[in-house]
Amino acid sequence: MKKVYKVVVEPDEYEDGTPAFHAYCPALKGARTHGQSRDEALENIRQVVQMVVDEIVDEGSDPPPDIEIESVMAEVRV
Repeated sequence: MKKVYKVVVEPDEYEDGTPAFHAYCPALKGARTHGQSRDEALENIRQVVQMVVDEIVDEGSDPPPDIEIESVMAEVRV
């Protein structure tokens, strides 16, 4: 079964001031990452979400409800 999780991607910057994007999935504790571009951050969070869901399933639990992982949808805060 494929799941879809809502993620948030926000402009950010690295410690040296280089522009970056921060991405996280509110439904999955610890599912956060970054990237140099919005697209890179989205690809990275897709991989992180997959790893977190796989870990939850490997531990014998069900992933949080209303979550599916076919594609990761982004939401931009304004």
